[in-house]
Amino acid sequence: MNKKSSKTKLLFCLIAKILMVGLAFTPAQANHITPKLMAIVQDTVHPDQVLEWNQIFIDTLIATNTANSSSQRLGAIVHTAVFDAYNGVERRYTPIYYTTDAPKGASRRAAAIAAAYTALVGLFPSRQPQLQANYAASLDALSDDDGDGGKSVERGIEWGTEVAQAVLAWRATDGFNQSYPAFAGGLTTGQWRPTLNANGNPCGTGMSAQPLAFTAMFFLDSNTQFRPVAPRGLNTDTYVDDFNTVKALGRDTGSTRTADQTFLAPFWEGNASVHWNQVANQIARANHSSMSDNNRLFAVLDIAMADTAFTTWSAKRFYGADPGVITWRPITAIAFGDDGNPATVEDPTWRPLINTPCHPEYSAGHPGLNGAGSSVLLAHFGDEQTFTLTTGANSRTYSSISQARSDGNNARVWGGMHYPSSVAISDGVGAAIADYVNANAMLPK
Repeated sequence: MNKKSSKTKLLFCLIAKILMVGLAFTPAQANHITPKLMAIVQDTVHPDQVLEWNQIFIDTLIATNTANSSSQRLGAIVHTAVFDAYNGVERRYTPIYYTTDAPKGASRRAAAIAAAYTALVGLFPSRQPQLQANYAASLDALSDDDGDGGKSVERGIEWGTEVAQAVLAWRATDGFNQSYPAFAGGLTTGQWRPTLNANGNPCGTGMSAQPLAFTAMFFLDSNTQFRPVAPRGLNTDTYVDDFNTVKALGRDTGSTRTADQTFLAPFWEGNASVHWNQVANQIARANHSSMSDNNRLFAVLDIAMADTAFTTWSAKRFYGADPGVITWRPITAIAFGDDGNPATVEDPTWRPLINTPCHPEYSAGHPGLNGAGSSVLLAHFGDEQTFTLTTGANSRTYSSISQARSDGNNARVWGGMHYPSSVAISDGVGAAIADYVNANAMLPK
């Protein structure tokens, strides 16, 4: 019998033993049990409530058609609550926000369920009936994991609810729900102004999703900690390359895009939080990551993406107010702008493939999130992974994290919304934030 079949036989024997008499191994058996094998055994016996409720979060974003610009904050709230609830029982890592330890004997799995449910109902009250059904099913499938009978689950539910309510109260005053004066940029050449849409009319009276620029961070010290430097100037070779690349690739008709690039542009216009949580959930399942490891993984992922979004919008607002910084969108620069440079020729007929969002071009939102999401996953798993993403009725299967990241970034140019240099810089900012959060937050005790 070869080693692989021996290990498989051992796995089934272990599962059978667990189901019959509980988790107890002989010394000889224990010597053959790797952490990954143990995770497979545990996943077979106990469902992973972190993955379960992460999927419910993804499904909720899709069902409510939640805007991308709101989603990163929501994901960070949910997974902060889940992390601190589960970790308060396990006490493996330093907490994110809620520093109190859980009551003795509380079920960590029940705590995760209650925290996720409480956070999601608080954030999506219209989804309460569906979430209530999810909650009941999740609890019904729960087996006691702390040897304390029904009291263990009861204590876990009370604890998880307490943690989630504290996290919701904390983020209720983070600035996201405040009103701010409308911001419309300026009319200086190169400066952002409310973007002209396909019919040549302004997209609105001011910058959309502006509260993100003033929302408190989850983990970073401030929204300027990783602020990118100002973009290139008008009279630079980089700007000329930017202008002419998006002019050729990003127009709605007559572009130099391939058919696949034309498909991917609107596909990656989808919700970045949905996409990168889908990737993480599928990869974690395929790699049989433990529930404890998944708890930290999703907290790092969604907090890194949230702090990247706040950093990005802060930079948009900051640089968009400076008449000396180039923040206008391609639709403005190519179709309606005249920068006086003979190497960047105006084309009044040019329109982008994707209708341009109503906020400054620099820095770029989706590329920053792509850099953050992919960097978290690359720090935990190898690049070669198979996963399927969805946007509406469309799907795309990838065999590497890096390829998804590349397509997501290039899609912003193929869609005519961003310049290549802005995409590259913004991706780097997201990656740097992700690396920082992963290295400094939720540290082993």
